[in-house]
Amino acid sequence: MTQYRTVRYIAAMTLTFAPDTAPRKAAAPADAAMAASQGEAFTERQQEVLDAVLKLMVAEGDGFSVAAVARAASCSKETLYKWFGDRDGLLTATVRWQASKVRMPKLPQDRLTRQSLEAALTGFAASWLTVITGDLSIALNRAAVSHAGSGKSRLGEIVLTNGPFAMKRRIEPLLETGRAAGLLDFEDVTDAFRSFFGLVVADTQIRLLLGEDSHPDQAEINMISAQAVTKFLRLYGRG
Repeated sequence: MTQYRTVRYIAAMTLTFAPDTAPRKAAAPADAAMAASQGEAFTERQQEVLDAVLKLMVAEGDGFSVAAVARAASCSKETLYKWFGDRDGLLTATVRWQASKVRMPKLPQDRLTRQSLEAALTGFAASWLTVITGDLSIALNRAAVSHAGSGKSRLGEIVLTNGPFAMKRRIEPLLETGRAAGLLDFEDVTDAFRSFFGLVVADTQIRLLLGEDSHPDQAEINMISAQAVTKFLRLYGRG
């Protein structure tokens, strides 16, 4: 049951490396090694490296080495360690980069209305679903599930912190703004987020993780997102 909840709650993104890929010298802590704390702030070259990691995950799963990443990205291992610090740093960077592809629509400059709130929530939901149902995120999440509860790495922690927890941090200001504007009514923003997560993601991701080959197209994603937000507003909407 614990593993099932982990599968359901991973929003997107993770990877791992073979045990023999750790650098020989002690590396800086992962967080300190991050060139940027947000995916959007990675340099173009760093983004190319992280995209190479994602493509390797789709092609080979998680059984590849840092040397393979270096070859695929035409980058030296020394540069990888310099940019990302250590294995966990590269893991964290890849998860953050994938998570950064979920876009938060800009809120209107004037007063928030029910219509603009609904549009923002729907746009976020559609972007989120588009990312987590893609081949890259499916490969990453399968790797995460395979390591869940193993105690062999920080993979689960990295995924939860930079995947679903990051999505929660992104959407919370919108939910709080909606409550302040009298458009939403909830006591605990965490509970509201969990409801939103359940309505948007539902069983779509877990079916794909378990091998269902029918990925939703953009029209279906838009429909699922709109229906999820409608249900969410029935639960928490005011006025």
